Amino acid sequence: MFPSMRFPMLALRVVCLALLGGGYACVAQAGEFDSQMRAFYEASVTSWSGAPQILNAVAAQNARTADMAQDDIDRLDRQWVAEIGAVSEPLIESVTRNPVSDFLRDQLMALEGAVTEIIVMDARGLNVATSSVPSDYWQGDEAKYQKTFGVGPDGMHFGEVEFDESSMKYQAQISFTLVDPASGRPIGAMTVAVDAEEFL
Repeated sequence: MFPSMRFPMLALRVVCLALLGGGYACVAQAGEFDSQMRAFYEASVTSWSGAPQILNAVAAQNARTADMAQDDIDRLDRQWVAEIGAVSEPLIESVTRNPVSDFLRDQLMALEGAVTEIIVMDARGLNVATSSVPSDYWQGDEAKYQKTFGVGPDGMHFGEVEFDESSMKYQAQISFTLVDPASGRPIGAMTVAVDAEEFL
């Protein structure tokens, strides 16, 4: 079935491009759902996104990664990618099997399918905790980090609504800066991927 036909209300506002191999890439107009995403963020994310266990974990990792060279970051990123699906996953497990990741999965379950993934990043853009296994360890070269932590304490970025063929759903990422409540300074960032049906 043509992807956009699954969601007729959204189909009117997306553009689907034919890809080689017969697939489709579907995206909404830039900024199309920013107000809906902000409303979702305020109603469903702000109540837990600044939880002490999240901020403490980010601050603790910042102390370990502050002086890390880019070569070391790149090496860890390659290690993460190589570990996906491998028998041994020490780096991935250090991120996905910690108490904060358990907390993120609890929030995801409480939102009953509205949120599909949560990623917490440190000040270098490295994963601190995740609800699942992202495709990479370093987010520092992506908008979810550059347009949040890179902007400052009030940084927020709304990604485009895109069709995800693996889940057969339209999704969008809401990303924002994590702030130390005592100093008001940015310490990291968080991305929350949301099922776009929540915006309709």
